[in-house]
Amino acid sequence: MENIYGKTLNELKEYFISNNEKDFKANQVYEWLYKKRVKTFDEMTNIKKTNIEKLKQDFKIEQLEILKKQIDTDVCKYLFKLEDNNKIEAVLMNHDYGKSLCVSTQVGCNMSCAFCESGRLKKVRNLNAYEMVLQILEVEQDLNIRISHIVLMGIGEPFDNYDNVIKFIDIINEPKGIDLGARHITVSTSGLVPKINEFADNPKQVNLAISLHAPNNTIRNEIMPVNKAYPIEKLIEAVKNYIKKTNRRVTFEYIMLKDINDKTENALELSHLLKGINCYVNLIPYNETSHIKYKKSTKEQIMKFYDTLKKNNINVTIRKEFGSKVSAACGQLRSNYEEGK
Repeated sequence: MENIYGKTLNELKEYFISNNEKDFKANQVYEWLYKKRVKTFDEMTNIKKTNIEKLKQDFKIEQLEILKKQIDTDVCKYLFKLEDNNKIEAVLMNHDYGKSLCVSTQVGCNMSCAFCESGRLKKVRNLNAYEMVLQILEVEQDLNIRISHIVLMGIGEPFDNYDNVIKFIDIINEPKGIDLGARHITVSTSGLVPKINEFADNPKQVNLAISLHAPNNTIRNEIMPVNKAYPIEKLIEAVKNYIKKTNRRVTFEYIMLKDINDKTENALELSHLLKGINCYVNLIPYNETSHIKYKKSTKEQIMKFYDTLKKNNINVTIRKEFGSKVSAACGQLRSNYEEGK
């Protein structure tokens, strides 16, 4: 039995039509789910009883369970339990431009990035679209807020779960539903080139972020195994193709790892690599974890790196640091829980 939160509005319209009902009833159901935020079919009081009983037969309306919550300045981190007892995370961050939720797309991750806590616990399965949608609804209800931005940058590689991610975007972008603007949604990939090329043909103006984290193949091969399949040259070619097709700026995420990728020569190499590309670089101070050897670059070195990019006409920002008092690294709360800490 499917979960109702995994249905696009068009799919719900087709469902009602196939049951000899008017398709406008799908609009009514969406309004109850996403505008009025009811938790049971019985609360949908303007839908006739026979339709309610049919919905109950055909769909589940179960929510996610909040297992744990950690709060720090401008950040709130959630550990959710799924129906099959797997665990995922979502992180709410307060920025000056709004409230952004970092959403997980898989249980575990197969990308095995050396610096990433998520990849220590291998991929168990993809998340369904409804399990991504419910991360938003649960956080909004728990904190009594409205989320303004979504980043698919939590546990998992979004483009390794491409179809469910695209469906999730359709559901949350729907004006009769959550109604999150496409330009407020960012998909982050470690560099799955075929899917970047496919994403370039998607009509929605969703933002693309590339987890680059290195200016050359030598460093990237060491910290990101995906680079052995899709080296930097192929990745940059795919990004240029994406920009040409969509006319949209791309973000390059760059985690600052002490003595690995943070030297001035690395900044110069990165400047050369990205010259002429419509992009900006987001420098990310590393969240250290006891399981992984890498250390955070010093503030002085991050500023040197930043200044070098600036001098070479690369648009660059330094991401605000979140969660010094919580399990800040992506996947850390889940792995700590699973390992009984």
